[in-house]
Amino acid sequence: MTDTTPAPAELLAIAVTVAREAADTARAMRADGVSGVATKSTDTDVVTAADRAVERQVIAALGALRPGDTVLGEEYGGSDGPGAVRWVVDPIDGTVNYLYGLPQYAVSLAAEVDGVVVAGVVRNAATGDEWTATLGGGAFRGRRRLGGSAQTELGQALVATGFGYDAKRRAHQAEVLTRLITRVRDIRRFGAAAIDLCLAAEGSVDAYFEKGLNPWDHAAGGLIAAEAGLLVGGLTGQPAGPDMLVAAPPAIFGPLSGLLAEFDAAGGP
Repeated sequence: MTDTTPAPAELLAIAVTVAREAADTARAMRADGVSGVATKSTDTDVVTAADRAVERQVIAALGALRPGDTVLGEEYGGSDGPGAVRWVVDPIDGTVNYLYGLPQYAVSLAAEVDGVVVAGVVRNAATGDEWTATLGGGAFRGRRRLGGSAQTELGQALVATGFGYDAKRRAHQAEVLTRLITRVRDIRRFGAAAIDLCLAAEGSVDAYFEKGLNPWDHAAGGLIAAEAGLLVGGLTGQPAGPDMLVAAPPAIFGPLSGLLAEFDAAGGP
């Protein structure tokens, strides 16, 4: 971080302002009815006009507030710029929930400095719930500081996960889940990775794992989980990435990631 780069708290303040306005747009467009529905990687991987509109709004707002920064978004990819700050945005995380009117879809916005996420916000556009974090500054839901779950036994852990859109990948993930579900308290699937990570950060679920996440899926939520005291990583000592992301309290991270490695959760299609 250079002398001219804003502190994480300053970047978070920008992220919160932009994310709140974007969430308002997403919610208003949902109230007017979902339009412009198309598909991406498969027939079940949907994108709406709101996804695109919200991302354009975020890009424009950041361009006005931080000209020169770059942006990586789910719908429009990356932009070029000279700055050390890159913003990573998922305009509507949980688009299928959004399509069906389920109240779990979020705007996720993170700020990276020299490749390290230093600030992030996840705002549930349907409910107004908001989670934030800065690197080294802790994680919060509103004004409440988060500390993750106190669970120490994997067999008593409520574990969240998600599934890919490709049918062959889903089949492999189902096989993993069939083996895992007898080793934990239960499984939950909410359909929005950013919110899943925040629920793990606040202890509403004990842990979370998923294969196939992109940077915009976990940039903000991963920081929030880590700043709440969870370990966030991949399997067999690897960093979190598209092969696997696990977020769990230290006491159960090892047992959970060990089982997932045993079950080849990072393998398959």
